[in-house]
Amino acid sequence: MAEAMHDAAAGKSRLIAATEASPEDFLGSAGYAFVCPENLGSMTGMMKEMFDRCYYPALGRIEGRPYVTAIAAGSDGHGALAQIDRIVTGWRLRRVAEPVIVNLGAQSPEAILAEKKVQKAGLDTCRDLGAAMAEGLRLGIF
Repeated sequence: MAEAMHDAAAGKSRLIAATEASPEDFLGSAGYAFVCPENLGSMTGMMKEMFDRCYYPALGRIEGRPYVTAIAAGSDGHGALAQIDRIVTGWRLRRVAEPVIVNLGAQSPEAILAEKKVQKAGLDTCRDLGAAMAEGLRLGIF
């Protein structure tokens, strides 16, 4: 999903894994796309650790910047979304598009443990979001 958003931004974005993101990445970016799977009703531990590591160094320094979110979920996705929204509220970021939640329908133990594949419709939605975010930043709308 993150790759689809990045590709659609046509060279106007950087794709950074949560484990690699630094406070400098936040300070040097005009906007953000937070993309992660929901695990057990929460954002991934890697995403949480990224926020733990970057939150205070960026606090008070990125206010008002735009963000979007995309969550891959087995059934719901709103737990991870709520966690991200709560954290970025402290940064005073501004949501600029409706969140994307791609429901993968993994409910049985077998489906939960299986490798997931996001279908074309979900990837297309992510591409649209990535393109819109890049264009909004380019035009100064956000």
